[in-house]
Amino acid sequence: MRASRKLFNLTPICALLFAGSAFATNGYFPHGYGMHSQGMGGASTALAHDSYGGANNPASMVWVGSRLDLGAAWFSPVRDAERSDAMMPSLNGKVSSDREHFLVPELGYNRMLNKDLSVGVTVYGNGGMNTTYPQGNFNCGGGAANLLCGGGTLGVDLMQLVIAPTVAYKLNAQHSVGASVLLGYQRFKAQGIQSFDNAPGFPPFTGAPGSVTNRDSDSATGAGLRVGYMGRLNDAFSIGASYSSKVNMGRFDQYKGLFAAAGDFDIPSNYSVGLAFSPNADWTIALDYGRINYGGVAAVGNQSMPVAPLGADTGPGFGWKDINVIKLGAAWRVNPNLTVRAGYNKGDNPITASNVTFNILAPGVMTSHYTAGFSYALAKESEVTAALMVAPRVTVSGPSLFNGFMGGAAGNETIGMRQMSLGLAYSHKF
Repeated sequence: MRASRKLFNLTPICALLFAGSAFATNGYFPHGYGMHSQGMGGASTALAHDSYGGANNPASMVWVGSRLDLGAAWFSPVRDAERSDAMMPSLNGKVSSDREHFLVPELGYNRMLNKDLSVGVTVYGNGGMNTTYPQGNFNCGGGAANLLCGGGTLGVDLMQLVIAPTVAYKLNAQHSVGASVLLGYQRFKAQGIQSFDNAPGFPPFTGAPGSVTNRDSDSATGAGLRVGYMGRLNDAFSIGASYSSKVNMGRFDQYKGLFAAAGDFDIPSNYSVGLAFSPNADWTIALDYGRINYGGVAAVGNQSMPVAPLGADTGPGFGWKDINVIKLGAAWRVNPNLTVRAGYNKGDNPITASNVTFNILAPGVMTSHYTAGFSYALAKESEVTAALMVAPRVTVSGPSLFNGFMGGAAGNETIGMRQMSLGLAYSHKF
């Protein structure tokens, strides 16, 4: 208990390091955790690359030895939203989110207590629901407005940080198990969505007026558990499996009129299984299948068409569906000092056409990600690793939610995004 309190005390310090990060590729989860994984499309469940097992597979930590991994990635999401075909011309237009450059840190540490037992910690983040659209030249019938008929800058900022103390144990020479306690901290802010705060001329969308928008940042903490298994079946094949429970978070009280269940916003459960094949000492090919259960979090998974007020248990959400993710990667050891990597990550788009309006705030539409990377040994005990990710532009279009009370005159809306990231990490083995 004393150790858990100390880790929670460290959370605000770690949050400062992760402030402003927005690494959203598979919905609002990153395509991979750790530069080794990111260079291979995110494949990691059956591999022991580094000390990011608390985010990937806790059972891998007992195979990586004592080590420290530190890194950061430049991440650039380019997002835009547009309304067209509205009968009122002042509703039509296009805006792009101002913030396109973020620095995303990463941290992992592992210590072998003996040859069969390790303890460590992984610090990682989710996010990417970070948008800042300028007001633009819109008019919803009551004067100057932004794209969602509110006032001023439009957008949201969600950052999720997880500190994952981890223990892993070798059952024998081939099999290991592990577990990570997931200590979560998250922060959220919304601005410019006054039209959903029971504004004059609009329907009474929320059951808690005054707790929808422009309340500055609110934060919450919570906890969950990740468990994992890894089996090194022989010199050629490894398998792995990992499951994370939902991380039950406290409520965003300042936004209890926006999110379903009075501001409840948990981190969804997720799982993965993986296979790695090494035909010889120089090549490794890895394949992961994962699933992220966004639909299990009401604020994210509830449909956005109102059937109850915002903030109610069955109130509108972002309408995100559960997604499947396939991660394929390859690594080639060119020589004892240099290893190069490449990969492909294919995830479902969680956003459907009927939920586009709310997702102007959070356009997590990415599907395909192409990756490459390398590691170079500086010495026997240290190396540098780099990873590149490119995700081509994806768009989703659908009828505007405002059609329901503007006489069918609000037309259609389109959200779009493309991404790129480039990261560098340093690793030291003890």
